[in-house]
Amino acid sequence: MKRRTLLSTFALAPWCCLPRLVLAGEDHAAMPMQQGGIAISATFAPDGSLWVVGLNEHRRLFVQRSADAGQHWSAPRVLETGADVIAADGENRPKLRFGPNGWAVISYTQPLSKPYSGEIRMLRSDDGAMTFSAPFTVHQDRQVITHRFESIAFDSSGALHTLWIDKRDVERAGDAASYAGAAVYRNVSHDGGKTFGPDIKVADHSCECCRIALVDDGSGGLAAMWRHVFDEHIRDHAFATLARGSGESSRIVRCSFDDWRIDACPHHGPGLAAAASGGFHAVWFGVRDEEPAVRYARLDARGNPAADVRVIPDPGAEHADVCSVGDNVVIVWRSFDGQRTRYSAWISRDDGKTFDQQLLGQTDAQADNPLLVRRNNEVFALWRAGADIHAVRVLA
Repeated sequence: MKRRTLLSTFALAPWCCLPRLVLAGEDHAAMPMQQGGIAISATFAPDGSLWVVGLNEHRRLFVQRSADAGQHWSAPRVLETGADVIAADGENRPKLRFGPNGWAVISYTQPLSKPYSGEIRMLRSDDGAMTFSAPFTVHQDRQVITHRFESIAFDSSGALHTLWIDKRDVERAGDAASYAGAAVYRNVSHDGGKTFGPDIKVADHSCECCRIALVDDGSGGLAAMWRHVFDEHIRDHAFATLARGSGESSRIVRCSFDDWRIDACPHHGPGLAAAASGGFHAVWFGVRDEEPAVRYARLDARGNPAADVRVIPDPGAEHADVCSVGDNVVIVWRSFDGQRTRYSAWISRDDGKTFDQQLLGQTDAQADNPLLVRRNNEVFALWRAGADIHAVRVLA
C-alpha cells in the first residue's frame, strides 16, 4: 500500500516523525523546536582526530574532539559568540571545516528580527582550531532578509567557498508571488576567511529552506546539489559545479525528476558524493507518482541522471547522506517507527550496483539526523541522541 501524501497527514504528524512539509511557512520555527538545538556537524582534522560542532543545553556553541574516532570525547569547549542566536535544528546547523595553513572555520546561521531572516556568521582560526576569532558576517548584503542554510568547503587550492539560500531577488522583485522560491548565492575567500569576494548568484529559484550538498567533485573543484523550484511548483533538484580557486559556477542542471508538485518547503535536502569511476552518487527525498521515498541515483559529471533511480528499502527513510571511497558507497538514513528512531545504512562494494542493508543503532531519545564523515578509506556515521554523540564505523 502506498503511503498517504495528503497535507493533513503531514500537518498532524509529530516532529519526532520528521514531517516533510512545513505548511505554516518556510522556516524551522514552524516545527517544534529541538530542545537545546541538538543538530551537529562533524569532520576529521588533518591530524586524524574527529571534531564535532553544535550547541549545548544553554544554546552555546561548542566544539568537541575525539582522538579515537568517536569512542571517547574530550570535554566540550564553549566558543565565544557574543549575543548571537544560533540555529542548530534539522537542516540548519553549524558547520566546521579544516583547510591548509592551519585554517579552520565554523559557520552558522543567526536568525534576525524578521520571520525567516538571517545572516551567515563565521569564526576562523589560524592555528588548527586551538583559538577562534570573534564571529563575523560572511556576505556583503546586509538586508534583514533570508541569508540561511549555508554550506562551506575548502577546494584543493585552499579556497574557501560559502553557499547559502538568499532572498534579495525576492525583495528586488517586490512580490514573492512573482519570484518563486529563493536563490543560491556564493562567495570565495583565499585567505582562510579573513576576506571574501563579492556575493555572486549561482541560481535563481531554489527552494527556501533545504540544505545544500557541497562536496569535492573529484578533480579539485566542488559540486553542489540543492532542492530547486522548476516550473513554479515542482520541487526537484538542481546541480552545478564550482571551479577550483575561482568558484565560477557551471550552468545548472536538473538532476532529479520526481515531478513533486507542491508549494511548500519539505525541509529535506539532498546528499552527494563523487564517484571514483566518474560522476556522482546522489540521494534525495521526493514524492513520485504519489510515493514519498528517499531515492538513490548515479549522476554523470555534469549532474545528469546516468542510471535508473532506486528507492531506499525502508518506507520510513528520511534525511539520508551518502559517501564513497573507491567502489564502496555508503548511504545512511533515519526512520521512526512510532516509538524509536532507527539509524540504518545501505552499503555497496561494487560502485552502487548492489547494496546490503545494516542497522546501525536505535534510540528513544530526541535524536538528530545522521551524517557521514570520511578519514582516508574509513567512513563513519554520526548522530546525536539526547546528550550523546554516537559514531559508528561503517566502512574500514
